[in-house]
Amino acid sequence: MKTFIYTATDVQGNTIKNARMSAEDVNDFLEKINEKGLFCSSYKETDSKKSNTLHKFKMEELAYNCRQLSAMLTSGLTLVRALDILYKEQEKEAPKQIFREVYEEVQKGSSFSDALKMQQGAFPNFFVSMVQAGESSGSLDIIVRRLEEYYDKQNKLNNKVKGALMYPIILAVLCVVIVIALFTFIMPTFKDLLTEEDMKGLTGALFAFSDSITGYWYIYVGVVLAVIFIIKYSLKIPAVRYKFDKLICKAPKLGRLIVKVYTGKFARTLSSLYSSGIPMVEALERSAAILNNVFIEKAFVTVVDEVKQGEQLSVSIQRTGIFESMFCSIIFVGEESGALDTILEKSAGFYEDEADSAIQRIVGLIEPVMIIIMGGAIGLVIAGILPALYNGMANVAG
Repeated sequence: MKTFIYTATDVQGNTIKNARMSAEDVNDFLEKINEKGLFCSSYKETDSKKSNTLHKFKMEELAYNCRQLSAMLTSGLTLVRALDILYKEQEKEAPKQIFREVYEEVQKGSSFSDALKMQQGAFPNFFVSMVQAGESSGSLDIIVRRLEEYYDKQNKLNNKVKGALMYPIILAVLCVVIVIALFTFIMPTFKDLLTEEDMKGLTGALFAFSDSITGYWYIYVGVVLAVIFIIKYSLKIPAVRYKFDKLICKAPKLGRLIVKVYTGKFARTLSSLYSSGIPMVEALERSAAILNNVFIEKAFVTVVDEVKQGEQLSVSIQRTGIFESMFCSIIFVGEESGALDTILEKSAGFYEDEADSAIQRIVGLIEPVMIIIMGGAIGLVIAGILPALYNGMANVAG
């Protein structure tokens, strides 16, 4: 399947720019354009990697669209009619175009999940898998309602993380601004008051640093950008990303809190997938992948293999050493009682509450660090300047 970006005019004379359509080849593309009653003025073929970047639905968009679709399906509307309404009420052109194509494919007889897959990465794999499970079981309305609940909870969690990190980010920016202001505006005003004798030791080092910032600021900017670039692209190297993700999970104190956040997300995802009728092996693979942690993903390759061979899920997960023992015990109880889906759903709510607490604790660890750095920078400047000023004033008085 290829993707084409085109500009066309409809029968009313309205121009459609940068629209996207999936087709087998150019002839298939032009045939589809004609079927839609459009006059194509220009088009170009784009590869799958580029097409994936056209639009990827964010968590809040998925939560909103699932809520709308769930309400319509529950009220008795057909899927085709619900998709027709859904694409027409999209405010932005990119998602509107995507839902229009999904609607048209379903109208032609394609399954909803196949129509979603044709959008090549616009929808997450989790979403497509759940829809596919709903179609197979004949309970698409129930599955869409679960998707609504899932994305709503994940969106709230993301908002809590963003809200909780806002204060530390402001502190960090304030810290950087204060340090720059101290060394570029405040310290130079004291330089003329000091003698060469005063410009020694800590005082001399601080003023040399101040001079370097004001005179060679572009070097500092270049170094910062270079560090950001190196970190960003180093994390794309599999071996480096694996070690980084492992460090996140194993770091003292902070690692335990981050794993609690992962546990809440993993439990909710596994619960949603497994209770929807998706096989445990596939549910495990997708639940681990959604955490976006290479260390956990690789650990679950072993878990999946062991489960395939008949190993108990709780025992295999316990062996990874990632999640805490209580979570593994909960899974064990679910396996023994034959109500794993119910146990997972209840534990998901518990660990989501734990994740909220963990986020607050993580922020609680970051805040004092920022304050210490800011206070240390101010204290260092005071320790370097005040004694020199005091000596200068004493010499003048003498």
